[in-house]
Amino acid sequence: MPLRSDWSAATCPIARSLDVIGDPWMLLILRQSLLGVRRYEDFRSALQVADNVLSKRLPAMVDAGLLDKVQYRGERRTHHEYVITEAGADLLPVLNALLIWGEKHTSAPQPGAHMGIVHRTCGAESTSADRCSNCGEPLTAAEVSWSRSWRGPDPQPLTPAR
Repeated sequence: MPLRSDWSAATCPIARSLDVIGDPWMLLILRQSLLGVRRYEDFRSALQVADNVLSKRLPAMVDAGLLDKVQYRGERRTHHEYVITEAGADLLPVLNALLIWGEKHTSAPQPGAHMGIVHRTCGAESTSADRCSNCGEPLTAAEVSWSRSWRGPDPQPLTPAR
């Protein structure tokens, strides 16, 4: 028995969207992609995810147009990396909304742990997911950093789509 229905042909765009990104691993892989992760081993290490989970999600994300699979030449053989696409980068407001909601409605495991959305253009931390709450400009991967207090004082710039 399947865990859920196929919503790919649903009239509701929310249901169709969830058919693509309704799996939590997909959103976590997108988060890492926006943070610059591109290689299988780096995703596995950053997410502490099992091979069987990652090896199913990455091709599904390529098929959905969220990531591109790109070849590069290693020292001994050809390898692949996964590069975020425009469609993947367009999910930034969704990830930002989850960040804001999680900061407000869940407890951090470490006292004082904070994650924020920093609009690099004006330098302010935004309380909005899609537009800077300080200057009103759109928040895009090219213009946003995420501050993560547990990682240090400097916000990490996001990776825009290729």
